[in-house]
Amino acid sequence: MTNPLTRGAHHVGLAVPDLEAAERFFVEALGWRVADSVPSYPAVFVSDGAILVTLWRVADPETAVPFDRRANVGLHHLALTVADRAALVAAHERVGAHPGTTIEFAPGPMREGSETHHFLCTMPGGVRLEFATA
Repeated sequence: MTNPLTRGAHHVGLAVPDLEAAERFFVEALGWRVADSVPSYPAVFVSDGAILVTLWRVADPETAVPFDRRANVGLHHLALTVADRAALVAAHERVGAHPGTTIEFAPGPMREGSETHHFLCTMPGGVRLEFATA
């Protein structure tokens, strides 16, 4: 067996049509902090202390093509870890109450008998996020 050349994710970059709405989602709904920004790019970097997410606005939001998870190659969804089931329920409530967010399904086991529970949503701008217990 070889040793991996990598040690986990450094950051994830998400292209969004509305940079301010995406920033508000991460900061207001999830409690993340803004780590930096580059207005000329334009991009905002947000973090929960464990992962950094780059949010960058597409060049022309009016003509941007939404990602189709069944037809396009690319990021299907971003899965974020929560501490336990209570944190999962809290995330579900906060995310579900945030404007422009669509919940795909309520928290439940990942599959029958699984100790891992999760839910999926679409954040403002159409990026799919999953929240799962550790």
